[in-house]
Amino acid sequence: MTTLNSADVHAFEFRASGADLDDLRARLNATRLPEAETVFTTAPGRGRWDQGVPLADLAEVVDYWRTGYEWRKFERRLDTIGQFRTVIDGLGIHFLHCPSTRMDAVPLIMTHGWPGSIAEFIDTVDALANPDDPGAPAFHVVVPSLPGFGFSDKPSATGWGTEKIAAAWVELMHRLGYDRFLAHGGDWGGVITTILGGRFPEQVIGIHTTLAQAPPGLTTEGLTADERRWTEDTANFRRHHCAYAKQQATRPQTIGYALVDSPVGLLAWILDKFAEWTDTEDSPFETISRDAILDNVTLYWLTRTGASSARIYYESHNSLDPDLRVDVPAAITTYPHDIEKNPRAWAQHRFRQIVRWRTPENGGHFPSLEDPTYFVRDLQEGFAAVLSAAGIR
Repeated sequence: MTTLNSADVHAFEFRASGADLDDLRARLNATRLPEAETVFTTAPGRGRWDQGVPLADLAEVVDYWRTGYEWRKFERRLDTIGQFRTVIDGLGIHFLHCPSTRMDAVPLIMTHGWPGSIAEFIDTVDALANPDDPGAPAFHVVVPSLPGFGFSDKPSATGWGTEKIAAAWVELMHRLGYDRFLAHGGDWGGVITTILGGRFPEQVIGIHTTLAQAPPGLTTEGLTADERRWTEDTANFRRHHCAYAKQQATRPQTIGYALVDSPVGLLAWILDKFAEWTDTEDSPFETISRDAILDNVTLYWLTRTGASSARIYYESHNSLDPDLRVDVPAAITTYPHDIEKNPRAWAQHRFRQIVRWRTPENGGHFPSLEDPTYFVRDLQEGFAAVLSAAGIR
């Protein structure tokens, strides 16, 4: 991708070539699928997914991707929000920027994770920037693509871990004229948001996160039965469902060949996580549309970022500083079907000023896609508490 001088911020748009879209359809037409999974039950429910994405489900999505999905609609939606790029520390960074029309709006940077992308937030950006309720806080919303993801450049050397990304976000916001701002994130975005709040209290007013990682070594003594279940769920996830993370943390290049060469391989690798991590009974499509998931997957495919995005695990897996503390106001929301859940008693060892703590009855790892209306309201209420604690609202 072309870049201008390192400090420039310039408008950006992307149009996939007809050749690339034809190649995608050709590869989908030529797909070689394995035999059906051998599981104990094929009845609706999570048991169908015991070996991964069921053949029938994948074949149906592949057929829709080939014959019904429209990538151009996603391109137009990105243009409506506003896309830009700049170069930070030698790397081109892509971001969405949606300034509010409200005079009292506060800058907000929102960071996605893996296997997500900026596609996670496109249905919420305008509602956050220009809320219908005049009493709700409004935000100048900035949504960057992580290095190696989407339309950001792919690092050509090691070093782009979460600490460096957080510092780059501070520089990005400074270039946009936002020297004091709020931050939100989940998954890797939650780690980066934690680092922003802990390392840059002069720039970060406060944070909202769906991933409140506690320092290591805490005991379950004194926790309620529900809180103990949270810790058991998290331990079970790490013990039995983290093979993808170990692979990407140790051999991202190896899995990357399959993810960049096979659209169906990429789809299955990502769809597996959407299925396992959403709050559904059987299929992720109970709460997230096929189009929304395919927007995300096609973005990975057209930008050839299957390998480069996986490398964030190599750079940063288990790297969050155990001594890092966040003293700025923090609003924390933990969804019941998320993959990592920390009790408040644990979280407050790191997050020293929790001004709002929420545990909704429903929801999983992708709340902005599963229930965007609730997600927006939760951010509005969470950041209202943060701003009040900071003496701004």
